[in-house]
Amino acid sequence: MIDSHCHLDHEPLFSNIKDVINRSKKTGIKKILTISTNFKSFENIKNIIQIDDIIFGSIGIHPHESSNDIIKTDFIIEQAKKYKKIIGVGETGLDFYYENSEKKDQIESFIKHIEASIELKYPLIVHSRSAEVETFDILNNYKNTDLKILMHCFTGSKEFAKKLMTLNTYFSASGIITFKNSLELQETFKIIDNDRVLIETDSPFLAPIPMRGKKNEPSFIKYTLAKLSELKSIKFEDLDQITTNNFEKLFSQ
Repeated sequence: MIDSHCHLDHEPLFSNIKDVINRSKKTGIKKILTISTNFKSFENIKNIIQIDDIIFGSIGIHPHESSNDIIKTDFIIEQAKKYKKIIGVGETGLDFYYENSEKKDQIESFIKHIEASIELKYPLIVHSRSAEVETFDILNNYKNTDLKILMHCFTGSKEFAKKLMTLNTYFSASGIITFKNSLELQETFKIIDNDRVLIETDSPFLAPIPMRGKKNEPSFIKYTLAKLSELKSIKFEDLDQITTNNFEKLFSQ
């Protein structure tokens, strides 16, 4: 198993990182991708990726932070090339549900990340909430490029998923697919091609059933994989291999 999206720089994961990594390994996790959300986060991640061989990182500014942390395309490229274990660009995208950043700032930041992703040939890690039309329209502008897209913690509509599948898009399932009220999302993951699916925890957030109420961590990813296995009628071990292969293909450099 590979946890394609978590935040090891957040508490309580960071203070207990050695125990978190040990539990991850015992669960069968081979790699963990810890995600940058702002400049301070990236500074921490540069150190975290040195702690263990299974930890990798990304560079990017979350849409919530895009009015405060103004990032440049050249900076993303420079830092990604400097640190070999930085393998993805993001978390970027659009979030119009909250008004933590101006829409224009989010869009400008998103485009800068896209340009860096194409230049580096690294996957673009996308957060999209209440912005399906705008997210797709921007990504679709780069349809004829080498852009590789990873829709993190995908919770979008079936129509959005179908449109994204016309691009070079992968979809990451989080603990949300285990929730009882996520019936529409569960149906959507059934129609997403098996060779385009990854799994993630987004820990310390979104703990899956049966761990609801606890702080999430990478070792809990087995519950998300089990639910996805049920939805897709694929054996747990087989889907484990499929999602692992998908990650390795997407993040190959």
